[in-house]
Order: sequence, then structure tokens, then C-alpha cells
Amino acid sequence: MLDTGSQDNVKSLSELTADRILEHIVSQGYKSGDKLDNEKMLCAELNVGRSTLREAVRMLSSRNILTVKHGSGIYVSDKLGMADDPLGFAFVENKSKLVRDVIDFRRMVEPLIAMLAANNATQTQIEELDEIEQEVEQLIAENKSHAVADVAFHAKVGEMSGNLVMPKIGPIINNAIDLFIHVTGSILRNETVSDHRAIIDAIKQKDPLRASDAMLLHIIHNRAVIENYIRENGLE
Repeated sequence: MLDTGSQDNVKSLSELTADRILEHIVSQGYKSGDKLDNEKMLCAELNVGRSTLREAVRMLSSRNILTVKHGSGIYVSDKLGMADDPLGFAFVENKSKLVRDVIDFRRMVEPLIAMLAANNATQTQIEELDEIEQEVEQLIAENKSHAVADVAFHAKVGEMSGNLVMPKIGPIINNAIDLFIHVTGSILRNETVSDHRAIIDAIKQKDPLRASDAMLLHIIHNRAVIENYIRENGLE
């Protein structure tokens, strides 16, 4: 078994084990949703007891690196280290200003991401984006919330860009979409469908400038609607 020593600044055995699991995930190229070996095998591989392993897994789970599915096993988290609310949006009291500011942030970032997506997207990714948009449209047609599918649409465009930083700032955009739909009550439905379709068409045609313009127009539509909604409902 590992010996961590007795100094206060030395990591505990569980912390060292968590570090080794993380190194193993990276070195083996595990992706979100991949299943790790079972407890018995991990204990043998890491040369630690079950209680130490479970504590290490708990630490990594709290950091959104691992997910434990009881009766199934230990998996790499879909969030892979990303906090649910990394910038503390839940604690911002003025939600109207927050929505405005995050939409402004999206306007600075997402058109460029769409441009990169048009340059770098694979045919498989384009087909997956099309499927997500079909789900968005079906939910809108059925007058159901399309928030989750809308988030998935923008996340897919980010993935298609090939930019490694984008998945890390994705939660900012995701929170913006959730906030927008919550504040407006999903009133921007028809524009969402037409805007998404324009983005997809530009990416399919490998036209980066048109993809950037389509994404910018989508965000401008969002901004205009949110301004009207805030003004009409006295939410200044």
C-alpha cells in the first residue's frame, strides 16, 4: 500500500488515489460516458483498499469528473470537471441585466464558433446537429419546453468548431439559454427554428462567413426580444 507520510502538507492516501485515477483517465484516453474498471480491478491496479478507493471516487464525483451509477459501475462524467454553475449565476439578483450581459458575451463568441464549425465540421457531426434541430422543432410544435434541446444544439456547434476551449466555457452559454427561455417564457419560437436552420445550412455548405452571420442574427433576435420583454413587463 502507498505511504503518504505524516506531514500535514502531504496529501492523504485518498487524495493520491484520486490523482492517480485522474492520470489514468487522461493517459488511457477515456471520454465522457466511458466506464471504468470495476471496484475490485481498480483496487488491484491502484494497490489500495476499497474504502480508500471509494473516498477517492467520491472526491472525483464532487468535482464532476466521475459519476457512480449504483448497480452499474463508475463512469467518466458527462460534465467532465465542469461545475453546474461555474460563474455563480444563481446568486446574481438582477436576472434581467444578467441575461442581457450574457447575450452580449454570446454575441462576441458564438459567431466565431459558428465560423469554425463551418470550416471543421464532419459529416457525422452535421447529421447529429440536424437531428438535434429536429428535436427542437418537434418540441416547439408540441408547445413543450425546448430548453434542453436548444442547449444541445449550441453545444454541438461548439464541439464542431474543434476549439478545445469551447467545451469549458459551454456552461456559460448553456446558462444563458436557460435564463433566456425562463425569462421570456419561450416566446421566440418561430425565429429559433428559422435561425437554427440558417446556421445548419451555412455549416452544410462549408460557408464560414454565412455561418457567422446566421449565428449573429440569431443572437440579435434574442437580444431584441429580451429587451422588449423586459421593458413591457417592467423588469428594468
